Amino acid sequence: MTASTPSPSAVSPSGKPIVLQVGRLPLWLEQRLNDEFDITLLEAQTDRAAFLRDQGARFTGVVTSAFAGADAALINALPSLQVISNFGVGVDRIDLAAAKARGIAVGHTPDVLNDCVADVAVGLMLDVARRSMEADRFVRAGKWASGGGKSIGLGRKVSGAKLGIVGLGRIGQTIARRVSGFDMSVRYHSRNPVADVHWTHEPSLLALAEWSDFLVVIVAGGAGTRHLIDARVLQALGPRGFLVNVARGSVIDEAALVQALQNGVIAGAGLDVFDNEPHVPEALFALDNVVLLPHIASATEETREAMGDLTLDNLRGYYFDGGRLKAAMPL
Repeated sequence: MTASTPSPSAVSPSGKPIVLQVGRLPLWLEQRLNDEFDITLLEAQTDRAAFLRDQGARFTGVVTSAFAGADAALINALPSLQVISNFGVGVDRIDLAAAKARGIAVGHTPDVLNDCVADVAVGLMLDVARRSMEADRFVRAGKWASGGGKSIGLGRKVSGAKLGIVGLGRIGQTIARRVSGFDMSVRYHSRNPVADVHWTHEPSLLALAEWSDFLVVIVAGGAGTRHLIDARVLQALGPRGFLVNVARGSVIDEAALVQALQNGVIAGAGLDVFDNEPHVPEALFALDNVVLLPHIASATEETREAMGDLTLDNLRGYYFDGGRLKAAMPL
């Protein structure tokens, strides 16, 4: 994507572009940002509204994260804004319509996290089916030793099982390739068939859920996918089916999921994301048939460094290379 080249007035007296940081980022990334840009942290301002009213016109750039985002109110409070660089692939917390209306370029960090998110999706399948974390708790509580070697019971086999993938984008395709090593049959659901893939497209989400032993969710968040996985889908997945979510918490109706797990409507779930992070429905804490992770699918040293590099490269490309973002959202 090519945007208009920033004018000299868009830089500070030190010659650095003036950028507003929304939300905290890894310390090493914040240090590198401060080396190259004139950064102001919004969260450090005592009165956010007054600060934006008095200083908002100074900022031509925003650097944010998939967690913090940039809503329409923030975008509208920055009349000189030209570019948003997002630390994360998900942009559901950025108001893309508001950005598009203003001609604001939006960068994000696709591809660099595909492998790690796919790895966690497979790990969650293994964990919940083989009851690994439940077994860990069983051992740590001394129940194995005190029970004379009694086990927690049987898990379920993953190899050779049927995997349904909801969303076959970059990460979904990486997951599909990963599970070839487990000899799994793969089908996927999306609005339209994906070109140049050999996996079977299933137009009906309910039919995919009914077919699947494991249903992995990896679609974009936002209003269009909110509660895509509802009580009907869970019912179709059935008492021997497992749900894995490495997408966004909003994609699943959490109240329906809690009831499904409590009542044996589905066999279990592996969740890395939640609707109101970092708050997790407390009812899930008492259940052994769910694995709960604190949104760590991309949380490896290698991937977070690559995400940080791309976040920086998007800002550099905009300000120093004629408005060319290395990875831009199509608006």
